[in-house]
Amino acid sequence: MSVTLSIIYLIATVTFVFGLKRLGHPDTAKSGNLIAAAGMGIAIIGTIFIHDLEVPTIIYVLIGIAILVGTIIGWLIAIKVEMTKMPELVSLFNGFGGASAALIGIVEFGNADISATSASVVATILAAIIIGAITFSGSLMAFGKLNGSVKSVIKIPQYNIVNNLFIVGVVVLAVYMVAGGIDSSLLLYALLAGGLVYGILFVMPIGGADMPVVISLLNSLTGIAAAITGVLYDNMVMLVGGILVGSAGIILTVAMCVAMNRTLASVIFGSFTATAGPEGVNKTMGSIKSTTASDTAIMMNYATNVIIVPGYGLAVAQAQHVIHELEELLTKKGVNVKYAIHPVAGRMPGHMNVLLAESNVEYDMLVEMEDINPQFNNTDVVLVVGANDVVNPAAHNDPSSPIYGMPILDVENSKHIVVNKRSMNVGYAGIDNELFYNAKTAMLFGDAKKVLTDLVSELKNM
Repeated sequence: MSVTLSIIYLIATVTFVFGLKRLGHPDTAKSGNLIAAAGMGIAIIGTIFIHDLEVPTIIYVLIGIAILVGTIIGWLIAIKVEMTKMPELVSLFNGFGGASAALIGIVEFGNADISATSASVVATILAAIIIGAITFSGSLMAFGKLNGSVKSVIKIPQYNIVNNLFIVGVVVLAVYMVAGGIDSSLLLYALLAGGLVYGILFVMPIGGADMPVVISLLNSLTGIAAAITGVLYDNMVMLVGGILVGSAGIILTVAMCVAMNRTLASVIFGSFTATAGPEGVNKTMGSIKSTTASDTAIMMNYATNVIIVPGYGLAVAQAQHVIHELEELLTKKGVNVKYAIHPVAGRMPGHMNVLLAESNVEYDMLVEMEDINPQFNNTDVVLVVGANDVVNPAAHNDPSSPIYGMPILDVENSKHIVVNKRSMNVGYAGIDNELFYNAKTAMLFGDAKKVLTDLVSELKNM
C-alpha cells in the first residue's frame, strides 16, 4: 500500500470517528452524516485509483457504472422515503451490507487455493459468508414485518430448539470445511443457503415490539461483516468502519434492552404476544370516554403545564409540523410545554427526536423518560399522540402482561390525559392499554394531523 493511500485511509478513519461523534446530537447529526460520507467517498476514490494492482480499463468502467447506478438509486430512495418508512429503509440498507459481505466471501473462496491457505483465512472467509447471509435475509424479513407484508409470528412447539440446532449445524459445516481444507462449491453454497435460511428463522418468531432491538442487532452484524471483509483485504478503513458500526449497534441494542427491561436473550428467544380481545378492546377493563377538539383546547388553554407524548401515529399522519404549531401557540399563551420522549418510541431509537427536529422543535423541549417522569405529577394535561405501549400502565400493574417491568412514561400520574388514536386497535406489542380506561383519560379519536389542526384552530379562537 502506498503512503498516499495510507494517509487517505487515515483521513477517512478520522472522519468516521468524528462523524459518529456528531451523530449523537440532533443539532449536529446532519453534518456528522455528511462528514462520514465524505470520508467514505475519499476512501473509495483512493482505493480505486491508488493501488498496486494491474487492472484492465474495462474494470474501471464497470466500477464507475456501478457507483453511478448505486448513487442514483440511493439518492432517489433517500429523498423520497417518508420519515415513517425510515426504519424499513435502515433494514433494507443493512441487508445490502450483509449481501455485499457474503458476495465478497464467495469471490474470495473461489480465488483462494483452500488447501494451501491458512485455516484462519478460510475461517474468516466463511464467517463473512455466514454473517453476511444471515444479515441479508434477516434484514429483509425485518423489512417485511415493519411494512406489514409479513405479519405472522411462528408459534411451533420447541421452535427455539429447532432454530438453535439449525445454526449449530451451519457452524459445524463451516468448521468441517476449515479443518479439512475442503474446496467444495457445493458445500460453500450449502453454507450460504444455511445462513440465508437461518436469517429468516431468526427474525420470524420475534414480536413486533422487539423489532427496534432486532434492527439494531442486525445493524451491528452488518458492521461485523464489514470488519471481516476489511480483514480479508487487509483494508484498515473497512476494518475500522465495520468495528465502529458493529460496536455502536451492540451498544444501542443493549441500551434498548435496558430501556425495555428485556434481556437480549428474551428478545431473540421469545416475543411479545397479543392478549387483547377483538379489535384490541378488553371488556374486563371497563368503558372509555371520548372527548372533542373543542373540550381539549379549553383544557389546554387554561393549563399551566402541558406534556406532549409523541408516538408512531404522529409520524404516520405526518403531523410533526402541526404539533409544533400547537406547541408554539400554547407557549405564546403562557403554557409550559414539553415533549416526553421514550427510548423506543416509534419504530427505532431516536425516531421521535428526528421527526420533531424536522419540524424545528427546540431540542431542549425534548425530555427523556427518566427526566420527564417525575414531572407528570405536576402536569395539568398530557396529550398522547399516536403512542401506545410506551404509556401502558400494565408495565407496572400487571405481572401477567408481556411488557411487565418495561420502563414507561408515567402518564397516568398527571391530572388529565387526552389520547389521540384512530381507533381502539392495539399497539405494536399487540396488547390492550389500561391507560385508555383510566378515569382521568379521554379519547380523542381521529387522524393525528386533522385532530391537531382542529386543536390549533380552536386555540386560535380563544
